[in-house]
Amino acid sequence: MEERADNPRGNPAGKTPAQGSEQGDLVDALVQAAFATMAVLTKIGADNDMSLTQLRVFGILRDRRLRMTELADFLGLEKSTMSGLIDRAEKRGLVQRAPSATDRRAIEVFLTPHGLQAAERVHQLVQQDLSPMTSGLTLAEQRRLQALLERTLGERTLGDRIPRAGQ
Repeated sequence: MEERADNPRGNPAGKTPAQGSEQGDLVDALVQAAFATMAVLTKIGADNDMSLTQLRVFGILRDRRLRMTELADFLGLEKSTMSGLIDRAEKRGLVQRAPSATDRRAIEVFLTPHGLQAAERVHQLVQQDLSPMTSGLTLAEQRRLQALLERTLGERTLGDRIPRAGQ
């Protein structure tokens, strides 16, 4: 691949070296934050006999009833993988499946009362264990960080793509 003089390799989008360095530092900070978050979530999942993917499913279904296809699409899973994941959770009494009220061909999945209790417990642990990451920020800084993260994620956030129950 030929390098252009005005955009050498490692200098994304033709940015100046200082801009490229700042972007790299930001990406590094995002990756470090993601690793720290994933470590907390992985530990909570393991302590509650859940994989990281199961933890994500519980977080999503905590206040939603979704079609299997919507859930699989959001998680980036194949239909067969999603079915196996839900099969295992169903055997544990954590989720149920039912035909959609609006489309009888579609199957919806939702938490059982036992699953909802587990999801709430895990949610509280996530809040408790992740709060030290932001506890050094003022309330205004926390709100600003939240707004920036939501803006950065854009349509990748669940709330923008899948409404909560009752919305």
